[in-house]
Amino acid sequence: MKRISVLLATIAVALANAQTTTPETAKGKANDSIKVNRIKTIEAVTIVGKKAVVENKIDKIVYNVANDLTSQNGAAIDVLRKVPQVTVDADGNVELQGNPNVRFLINGKPSSIFGNSLADALASIPASQIKSIEAVTSPGAKYDAQGTGGIINIVLNDSKVKGINGIINGSLGTRFETGSLNLNYRNNNFSMNAFFSGNTQLKSRTPFSQDRISRDSQTNSQTRLLQDGYTDFQRHGYRTGMGFDWSINKSNTFSGSISYNSFRNKSIGFINQEQYITDASGNEQSILGYRNSDNRSTVNSIDGSLSYRKTFQKDGQELTADYVVSYGTPESSYIQNQSLYGAAFPYNGTSANNPGTDNSHNLSVDYVHPLTDNITFEMGGKTVLQHITNTTDVSVLNAFNQYEKDPLQSYNLKYDMGIYAAYFSSTFKFFNWLDLRAGARYEYTTLKIDFPGTNIPSYGLFVPSLILSHKFDNNGTLKLAYTRRVERPEYSELNPFLNISDPHNITTGNPSLKPEIGDNMEFGYSKNLGNGGNISMTLVERINSQDLKQITTFYPVFTANGVDYTNVSVSSRDNIGKEYNSGAIVSASLPFLNNKLNLRGNLMVFHRYIVSHIYVGDLDMGMRYRLNLNVNYQFPNNFVLEAFGNYNSAAKNIQGKNPQSITYTLAGRKVFWNKKASIGFTMTNPFNKYIKQVTTVNTGDYDSYSVRQLPFRSFGISFSYKFGKTDIKKEKDINNDYLNEPSQGN
Repeated sequence: MKRISVLLATIAVALANAQTTTPETAKGKANDSIKVNRIKTIEAVTIVGKKAVVENKIDKIVYNVANDLTSQNGAAIDVLRKVPQVTVDADGNVELQGNPNVRFLINGKPSSIFGNSLADALASIPASQIKSIEAVTSPGAKYDAQGTGGIINIVLNDSKVKGINGIINGSLGTRFETGSLNLNYRNNNFSMNAFFSGNTQLKSRTPFSQDRISRDSQTNSQTRLLQDGYTDFQRHGYRTGMGFDWSINKSNTFSGSISYNSFRNKSIGFINQEQYITDASGNEQSILGYRNSDNRSTVNSIDGSLSYRKTFQKDGQELTADYVVSYGTPESSYIQNQSLYGAAFPYNGTSANNPGTDNSHNLSVDYVHPLTDNITFEMGGKTVLQHITNTTDVSVLNAFNQYEKDPLQSYNLKYDMGIYAAYFSSTFKFFNWLDLRAGARYEYTTLKIDFPGTNIPSYGLFVPSLILSHKFDNNGTLKLAYTRRVERPEYSELNPFLNISDPHNITTGNPSLKPEIGDNMEFGYSKNLGNGGNISMTLVERINSQDLKQITTFYPVFTANGVDYTNVSVSSRDNIGKEYNSGAIVSASLPFLNNKLNLRGNLMVFHRYIVSHIYVGDLDMGMRYRLNLNVNYQFPNNFVLEAFGNYNSAAKNIQGKNPQSITYTLAGRKVFWNKKASIGFTMTNPFNKYIKQVTTVNTGDYDSYSVRQLPFRSFGISFSYKFGKTDIKKEKDINNDYLNEPSQGN
């Protein structure tokens, strides 16, 4: 970089002096000028090397958020909707290549903010703080095996500008409001940054209805339950933190970070209820009433990391060590009561508080050794220790209309998990034609749950990975990949806490869950078209063993620690067998009119088939489709206009069908004040206030038809301002693989 900058400076000085000096003296004056102005000139020269918005790499897809101007208005959840091979539904649930079991990381490191509510976490990270999002579909042996769907890594901005600079962002809207501040300082060998971001989702009302028919085979009776009401939902949170990056010398670098995260949400609802009970003789009894509910959730957490990196004289040889720690305090609660029309007091009610702690420690060491120009070996080890405590306090409404603690439904729970992993991988190049990446990872997992009747054995897992690729002369790449992954059940899926905020629809965890094992295969071709354009075509086969699915079971009478609940559906996760997920993916990014017009699209088609010995047996789940299209045009005077649409088809599940969703966004952004400031606007579903979501559940003795009118229409404006020095010198990336590497001060 210095050589390029000096060369440019030499040419500039020589041209300037050529008009006033003779050829004999020009060379000497130019050299003198360089000696005097070298440092100043290097800092002033800007090397422009803009990356394409979408990059196809061997093991992942990289979406460069910083190069997508209209994405700067939203949050991480909004950007994910644009990433090829990623699906985000209207509720914020994320899938990668059709699989919802995705491992989320920030700068290649785990964070406790994803543990309680993924939607809250993704809504809390402003898009303006994101450098890129990596969708890793074929993780190598170096990566943690968690996540049968793959890994999504959110890489935050790191300033390479010498001096002090920063950026302020803010947005106002009809549904969302955000604000953030980033500060950066960089000297020759030391840099620091600090950030703060806050967000809120304004109160919005979601109408809801359910028509449910259940049958009791023992009494030969039938019950029809009609529910009609609404929930008012609000969410807010903030994140703040700081980090550093210190290059002690050319060979040794330390970096670290610490952040504090706080999220809260609440949902207050009112539902009219009508029950019509028909006995074996055809006599009908009606029960009319209503229900009030109040659900709240909060999580506060601290994340810290410390990284060390040592390079050696041999190019590519390096040693890294990372320590990541998280301390979180999640808590959820609910209160509900039911009343009959005309009754002076509620006839039953329940309240529960569910506080806990979530602490984890991650220690990893990695070593890379290039043997020759064509052969590289890599090895490392990692230990993950997680300790969770949970207290469940349940109270029931007594005859005096007061909530009284129920010791039979209250308990304490402890959960400990340890993962001990080691891996070895290598990269070979055969005859300058075939590239091979092969690796193996072994993870041994210990689990202990302090809950009566629960004993989960420890288990080991061998995780191989293989990628074969060939790069053609026309910038096309052909690849064949195989990876094995594991989905360990999350704590919330294991926790047997009964959520009875709706006593007719109870949800709970299952402490007996086994891990889901995924064997994933890809065969694809990608080609760079020049000017930032590219196209890729991929065939995918994913086979999940011990597949985890949500199962709903109907109970005419459900007894929970001595308390009877009537006409109840209970939903929890279970291992149901095997799922075969076969699909094809086509994505393209096409620039036109000298890059003024850009079209980006992604089409995914998947067919799922389940082989199960419980619940449903063998089941053809049919086809699923996902299509999105992005069109943006760069007008004169630094103004860009964009239209983005996303379609997710309805998907059959093992007991019914999940809803489809259609979303579309219009956005624009104007850059001014010498590219230091910008103002933008967004309109999401401007012509439809709600997204209608129809969900069906059929279990043989239970049929449910539910409709949610999810509010989605929103209008917003945003503003950003960069201050301080903004001339950026493009530096050579240390490594394109951010995972398990120093956090670069973020």
